[in-house]
Amino acid sequence: MNDAAVHRRLDALWRMESPKLLARLTRITGNIDTAEELAQDVLVGALERWPREGVPDNPAAWLMTAAKHRAIDHVRQRQLHARKQGEYGIELELHGADMQGDDAQRLADDDIGDDLLRLLFVSCHPVLPMESRVALTLRMLGGLSTPEIARAFLQQETTVAQRIVRAKRTLAEKQVPFEVPRKADLPERVDAVLEVLYLVFNEGYAATSGEDWMRPALCEEALRLTRVLVGLLPNEPEALGLLALMELQASRMPARTQADGTPILLPEQNRARWDRLQIRRGFNALERAQRLGGAQGPYALQAAIAACHARALRAEDTDWTRIAGLYALLARAMPSPVVELNRAVAVGKAFGAEAGLAIADALRDVPSLRGYAPLHAVRGDLLQQLGRNDEARAEFSRAAELTGNAREREVLAARAAACSPA
Repeated sequence: MNDAAVHRRLDALWRMESPKLLARLTRITGNIDTAEELAQDVLVGALERWPREGVPDNPAAWLMTAAKHRAIDHVRQRQLHARKQGEYGIELELHGADMQGDDAQRLADDDIGDDLLRLLFVSCHPVLPMESRVALTLRMLGGLSTPEIARAFLQQETTVAQRIVRAKRTLAEKQVPFEVPRKADLPERVDAVLEVLYLVFNEGYAATSGEDWMRPALCEEALRLTRVLVGLLPNEPEALGLLALMELQASRMPARTQADGTPILLPEQNRARWDRLQIRRGFNALERAQRLGGAQGPYALQAAIAACHARALRAEDTDWTRIAGLYALLARAMPSPVVELNRAVAVGKAFGAEAGLAIADALRDVPSLRGYAPLHAVRGDLLQQLGRNDEARAEFSRAAELTGNAREREVLAARAAACSPA
């Protein structure tokens, strides 16, 4: 394997493994900035050694072992090893010894026992503003870059970068411990956690940048953490609504790309390839959310929309009138120009492209949607349905220029070409 191939493999692996390394390093060192510095040291070490020595048989284990060693060295160098062993459980992990006293009770009382979820709640600590909690957690847990987070927020990269720096500084200044809130304290932290998991899943389901249409590892991690969260809060309707949404969306993933990674849009997907077991799980979670009075919650409403697609065995059987109605409810529960844009699609399907285009056109002057590729793609689709092919071609071309995802760019360029005169 040449150096370029090693670097590509390490880059892909780092995307998947870095959140786990950061979670473990933060637990050992008790400091997010230190954890990130040590993680970067591990990455540099791999970049130096793997091209020369070859990729290890178990590269993920190599990274984790290297991270632990660097964290231990760091603790020892600060001459605080003994105290840190008690605070963060190093002694238990390194030597298999039983912990005593308050530290043992703290671990016994830990409701989650999962480093990643522990880091998630730390990143969503109430000392941080909501947007800072979400941005920091996306960076730490989702492994998203600052540009990717900025796109998720529809904000400037510099704004997001400053927010992350300030969040880490605040956690350090307030000496926020690396611990999980007890169950009694969880509800006040749940909204930020749900938003984080939602955005991480969305980034995995439709990557904002890169060469791949999807990043399944992000979807899987968000789904895993959401299942754990629902296990902790089985009567929280919106947690169940989010779980239902993720299960239903993830059920389509086997049908969303061809073997070579080429995207397959929803109307053309082979629905026989949708995961029926996952769809049943989604239906069950949605039913539980609705039974608990959460039918009008933002995540439950989105899950209900996904359920409409899941129930349609053919694309032409989709109940677009119901979907349009659900989007109207969602627009009231969670006002957002992106929700309105999705409502434009549904209204176009249910009541005609002209009606959908009127909604989309009203969004062209919304500041947060300037430079937003999906707005141009939706307008292109609606214009094409109306036979206004020259305008549609211009919209698809503009969307292709704006998107950061290579696969999406190919799809949009092809749609633009299809609008050209024969």
